[in-house]
Amino acid sequence: MKLTILGCYSATPRALNNTTSQVLEINNHMFLIDCGEGTQVQLRRHKIKFNRIKHIFISHLHGDHFFGLVGLISTFRLLTRETDLHIYGPVGIKEIVTLQMKLADSWTNYKLIFHELSSNNSELIFEDDTVEVFTIPLNHRIYTNGFLFKEKEGKRKLDMDLVEEANINVAYYRKLTQGFDVINEDGVLINNESVTKPGTKPKSYAFCSDTYYKEDIVPIIKNADVLYHESTFLDKHEHLALKTKHSTAKQAATIAQKANVGTLLLGHYSTRYDGLDAFKEEAQEVFANVQLCEDSKVFNF
Repeated sequence: MKLTILGCYSATPRALNNTTSQVLEINNHMFLIDCGEGTQVQLRRHKIKFNRIKHIFISHLHGDHFFGLVGLISTFRLLTRETDLHIYGPVGIKEIVTLQMKLADSWTNYKLIFHELSSNNSELIFEDDTVEVFTIPLNHRIYTNGFLFKEKEGKRKLDMDLVEEANINVAYYRKLTQGFDVINEDGVLINNESVTKPGTKPKSYAFCSDTYYKEDIVPIIKNADVLYHESTFLDKHEHLALKTKHSTAKQAATIAQKANVGTLLLGHYSTRYDGLDAFKEEAQEVFANVQLCEDSKVFNF
């Protein structure tokens, strides 16, 4: 599981800092999460192939999280993209994008497939054989979701000594890796778990975009390997977090601690602060395994 931080600052883009956007590579998928201004430039900088991006997840319709989307869609068109593009986001995202395409007379030469979200409950919004994605309802000034990306259980591994001892024909090896019990050469039913081992432990990544402290997301993200949680403010400005429906580093760490996640990533910093060290120090008072997101930083988990 690889996470590339294209941008991780709040509100206004600056010369050396970009607004929120990330690329998550998980089980042969490349998911784009949020799309602030400058996202396509950052994708170029990291040599990420545009055609590999088939699913874009937009948390909410504040500009610092989606103003780069129409530009990216237009660039895909200029590059004569043919691959379908799925966009998941709040109700209204289809109207915004298609209106701009209409007024610019720049309809895409590939399919744009919108999945508009409106539920206040967590729901499954994407699934295939290897990965599933759930929404994480958040508490912001407008309708907002985070997203939980989960690998499915992988294929089981054969214990060859036990497989051979059980006298199982090679034709059934694939069935064993898929978790099925099989009949051996003597006509005896062999229990799968007696000759196989669990596959690689599935990984999970929770992305929590703009939100005030919301403890009821804990059951949704419980035991996630990695949690990204916005931390716009330090604790001394908690009154601003309440007013603007954002979180502090300490609140993000509290969520991480209660959810028993493996690693906490902080981001969406307010530009009022001179540096980032205080965010990490504050969060580590509550939760030990904290890392700071920075533009162009790559995490491998």
